[in-house]
Amino acid sequence: MKGSPKRPVQYFSEEYLARCREMSPQGVAEFLENFRLLHGQARGPSRLISVKMPQALLDAFREKCRLEGVRYQTRIKELMRDWLGSLSASRPGGRGRAPRSGRSGRP
Repeated sequence: MKGSPKRPVQYFSEEYLARCREMSPQGVAEFLENFRLLHGQARGPSRLISVKMPQALLDAFREKCRLEGVRYQTRIKELMRDWLGSLSASRPGGRGRAPRSGRSGRP
């Protein structure tokens, strides 16, 4: 179809809609702010990094991701976003910046 949107259509269950109707105004505001923070930022290019970690830890993490049906690199990025979000939530007026390491070297 020419001109059709390239975004998927999202359907909501009656249970989900009922739960949304019960949300407080504060809960709705928090949801919208979190959604804006997560999706409102322009995505820049990805950067290849190298991280050394114990083989057993990596194997266990990858296996758990496989069992959950999630790509492990995607899960790592989710964990990083969640951690940064928890930092900004715990700081009054925080903007989500992580504290800088005392180590010297590459940024």
